[in-house]
Amino acid sequence: MKRKIIYLASPYGFSQQQKTLLLPPIVRALEALGIEVWEPFARNNQIDFSQADWAYRVAQADLQDVKNCDGIFAVVNGTPPDEGVMVELGMAIALNKAIFLFRDDFRRCSDNEQYPLNLMLFAGLPEIGWENYYYTSVDEIQSQDKALYKWLTGM
Repeated sequence: MKRKIIYLASPYGFSQQQKTLLLPPIVRALEALGIEVWEPFARNNQIDFSQADWAYRVAQADLQDVKNCDGIFAVVNGTPPDEGVMVELGMAIALNKAIFLFRDDFRRCSDNEQYPLNLMLFAGLPEIGWENYYYTSVDEIQSQDKALYKWLTGM
């Protein structure tokens, strides 16, 4: 059986400290579930950033990865969350991909009481039980009670 591919949308590749400290635990937790993780900062390191069109090429590579993955695990920390992650998440919602949100940021970033983030981010999640697709710690990623594990195992 083919391993599922998850696109890891996060802003953690722009800073060396975040890339070193914050990104690896999330990647390891996802990989421990048997998922193939497509992390765009690692996948785009083959692009020649000295070329004038590097930004377009990175955007196109990320778009193709979102199209070709099975689901997206989006780090939505910040107030507001990173705009690139939001675009990737919007594409995944439009493409009807499996959506999983990660936010260990305690600050609310919402205009309503039901959701901790902008309501549009929940458009790709079920109305009832969306909390099972929402992760608030790295340890929670491997929880058998949450949606990611159930999606992987077909439960």
